[in-house]
Amino acid sequence: MSHAASLLVVEDEPKIARLMADYLTSHGFEVTTLGHGDEVMPWLEQHSPALVLLDIMLPGKDGLTLSREIRQLWPSIAIIMVTAKVEEVDRLLGLELGADDYICKPFSPREVVARVKAVLRRSQAAAEAPSEVQNAPVVLNEDGWQALAHGQDLGLTAVEFQLLRVMMQAPGRIFSREQLMDHMYRDNRIVSERTVDSHIKKLRKKIHEALPELEIIRSVYGVGYKYQPEG
Repeated sequence: MSHAASLLVVEDEPKIARLMADYLTSHGFEVTTLGHGDEVMPWLEQHSPALVLLDIMLPGKDGLTLSREIRQLWPSIAIIMVTAKVEEVDRLLGLELGADDYICKPFSPREVVARVKAVLRRSQAAAEAPSEVQNAPVVLNEDGWQALAHGQDLGLTAVEFQLLRVMMQAPGRIFSREQLMDHMYRDNRIVSERTVDSHIKKLRKKIHEALPELEIIRSVYGVGYKYQPEG
């Protein structure tokens, strides 16, 4: 990136917040830290970070509530949730939080930097890619990193946008879950096929709310998914 990306770290444990901030700053990011959930929304009204690292357990407004509110008001801000419970991740994936990734404590600062860079890289690639299929039921605004149905912003997360974009580039082509995972997570992490299904479910729900008469993402039993704008 040509300029330092602005990050917000929301973490109520001062040592962890300071460690994350120091490591991210040393890798070229501009970092602000907040320790109380009630401080987040007022701060975001005055600033526009590229990404928020958001702890779930916070004093005041909790991370789950904040994630929903951030995604509703500022859909272009990437969100990485931080949780102390590994077993919580599957539950989080099933919620309408709109997060782009998850990190489990304890973590290494190096892992945090790698996850942040990966999420920002995916969002930047999506914004810079050429726009496709302008007459489709859903139109992609690559510069604004938005998917529009009848001019209505669907409010997709980075992963949802990337999934839709990949399928829209090849209408009718069937993508396996493994192929979709390769596009979602280019850092070769190991994720379950349920993760793809969870993101597809959320993506479908958002499209259905805007286009209830159409089913443009189809399941192909035992194989995967495809984008089918017609018929």
